[in-house]
Amino acid sequence: MAFDFVERADDALDPYSARVTHAFETVGPAVVHIQAQGKDGRAGTGSGVIFAPDGYLLTNSHVVAGAQAVSASLTDGRRFAAQVIGDDPATDLAVLRLAASGLPHARFGASARLRVGQLVVAIGNPLGFQATVTAGIVSALGRTLRAPNGRLIESVIQTDAPLNPGNSGGPLVDGRGEVVGVNTAMIGRAQGLCFAIGIDTAVDVTSRLMRDGRVRRARLGLAGQTTQLDQRLARRLGRVGETAVLVMEAKGGAAERGGLAQGDLILEFDGRPVFTVDDLHRLLTDDAAGRDAEVKVLRQARIETLTVRPDPDV
Repeated sequence: MAFDFVERADDALDPYSARVTHAFETVGPAVVHIQAQGKDGRAGTGSGVIFAPDGYLLTNSHVVAGAQAVSASLTDGRRFAAQVIGDDPATDLAVLRLAASGLPHARFGASARLRVGQLVVAIGNPLGFQATVTAGIVSALGRTLRAPNGRLIESVIQTDAPLNPGNSGGPLVDGRGEVVGVNTAMIGRAQGLCFAIGIDTAVDVTSRLMRDGRVRRARLGLAGQTTQLDQRLARRLGRVGETAVLVMEAKGGAAERGGLAQGDLILEFDGRPVFTVDDLHRLLTDDAAGRDAEVKVLRQARIETLTVRPDPDV
């Protein structure tokens, strides 16, 4: 029996499918499968996206952390050695460069323009299946995510585009075919809770990694923890929140030189309120290194203002 197939005008893709297909066809050729060989002989895998024709690509820091040798495979089957130009565990981002030129590359968009409910597409190599595409929507914006080194990553995109092991470092793409995020994590026991680092953050980190090989930050040289304040004390201090940072130890660093001591409660840094250790981390940018900053503390029921000059985080 013969079957006749007739092409019809209504065989054209519906708008949703057309956008997903466009995103994949535009960015897919620039997505790579990364293989990282560790010093202990173990191999790790992940994804990445080439953003320049001379082989620069973006991925997650945890994909290449501790790797002795890294290589990347393109969707057309070509495989190249990769050099780690720099990585930043604090944002879980890394820049690699392939030993090649004239490569397909993706275009960066702007994560600040994203809206909740907008279509996004994740492209990567989950569980070793190369060039896999999943689609979903932006579920939320402005999330925070804990980086492997303990710092909080700001302005994280939450999406329900399914991710699996191996998707890490791959691009999150909008319907225009622009990269708007770098896929980084999923909640394993949940459904549809996946996260990507916003491309605006990634662009800033990438430029610093390409220039310096690392992202420079400042440090106070203290051990602290977020602690709960008595409600009456918080009201007396005019605090919006009922927490502050308790100094557990301050030895041999900028904090000690500035007069901070164990038992102090940090209320403000450089004129901005501090409620948690993560607030303090956010304020210790590279601009703060080597510059005097006023630190307001509560010490034995007295408010004191100290001057501290944070050190570069070497």
